[in-house]
Amino acid sequence: MRYFLHLAYNGTNYHGWQRQAQVSSVQATIEDKMRIMLSSDLTIHGCGRTDTGVHASSYYAHFKIEEKIDFDLVYKLNRMLPDDIVIYDLIEVGEKANAQLDAKDRTYEYRVHLKKDPFLVNKSACYDMIDMDLDKMKQACVLFSKYEDFKYFCLQPELHNHTLCDLREVSMTLNESKDRILFRFRANRFLRGMIRISVGRILDVGRGQVSLDELELSLSGKQENRYMTQAYPQGLYLTDVVYDYI
Repeated sequence: MRYFLHLAYNGTNYHGWQRQAQVSSVQATIEDKMRIMLSSDLTIHGCGRTDTGVHASSYYAHFKIEEKIDFDLVYKLNRMLPDDIVIYDLIEVGEKANAQLDAKDRTYEYRVHLKKDPFLVNKSACYDMIDMDLDKMKQACVLFSKYEDFKYFCLQPELHNHTLCDLREVSMTLNESKDRILFRFRANRFLRGMIRISVGRILDVGRGQVSLDELELSLSGKQENRYMTQAYPQGLYLTDVVYDYI
């Protein structure tokens, strides 16, 4: 039997989703509890990797087990897991269903606050940006939607078969008090480090460190980024993953 887990996690205490030796990960935390519960040496395959400190408010993973699960796994697993991981649902799927390869659409949000706030620590990225040009930042977001090759917005492009992405939305929203910014990215796929690099460049535009023309040269593949500025990890959230069969 093959199942999907629908879950969420606060990534503050983890070195990302992927199991790694000698460090804490979301995958290892869930797998270890499920192996105890099911008495099976199973492996959970996630819909994608997230970096250290990055969060997910909607995340999917699949696993395979010999026998049908006939008890309330969600309830029992949530009792076993730490408070920063929650399981929302257990979904029976076809034998070939794959949480990573079958995803048709992914949405990430990046949250910024512009004033020090102790209640947003590790939940949003704080940037003290005086005289930030918000209009130019919005123009920068529009530029991203014009292009499909993001080679210069990827940490390790050689790890990917190609660097093309169908970027369906890049938006920026400011709250009423103008002290919080929400960036939204939606695409069929994302490259390693792509969103944090993209947000970093948009913030550089707002600071006046990078011009819109320079940004467009990088997006068009005519000029490499002068420096690879990554936005802080704690502002990044995976918020939605879409499948044809869920």
